[in-house]
Amino acid sequence: MLHDLLAEYLNDVESAVQGLNDVYVELYEEEIIASDRINLRIRLRFSSGYLLELNESVVTEGEIKHLGYRYHFQDAQNKLVFRYDNTPHFPKLKSFPNHKHTQSDVEASNKPSILDVIDVANILGNEK
Repeated sequence: MLHDLLAEYLNDVESAVQGLNDVYVELYEEEIIASDRINLRIRLRFSSGYLLELNESVVTEGEIKHLGYRYHFQDAQNKLVFRYDNTPHFPKLKSFPNHKHTQSDVEASNKPSILDVIDVANILGNEK
C-alpha cells in the first residue's frame, strides 16, 4: 500500500494536470517502486505547441523528498524555455546540485514545486 504522503502528493499532481486547459497529456505514468518510493513521468503538449516534461523520483522520509527531478519546458520550435534539475554537473553553483537552465545560461536555483512549474508552464504555454 502506498504511503499516505505519496498518495496525497500524486493526487495533487494529477489534479493540477486535470485542471489544465488546451493541453494534451501525451504521457502520465506513476510507477510505484515501493510503499515509500515512486517515479513520476509526465509529458504535456499545449495546443500552442509548447511541451512540458516532468520527471521525478520521490520518497518519503517523514516528508516528501526528491531523489531526482527534471522539469523541462520548451516552445513550439523546440527551443528551451527553462529546465530545472538536480543533475550534479555544475558544482560551483551556490544551489548545487539544484539549478535552472535558461535559453542562454545556467543559474543557481532551489528546486521549485512541481505544482508551481505546472502553473508557470500553463501561463506561458497558453499565451496568445
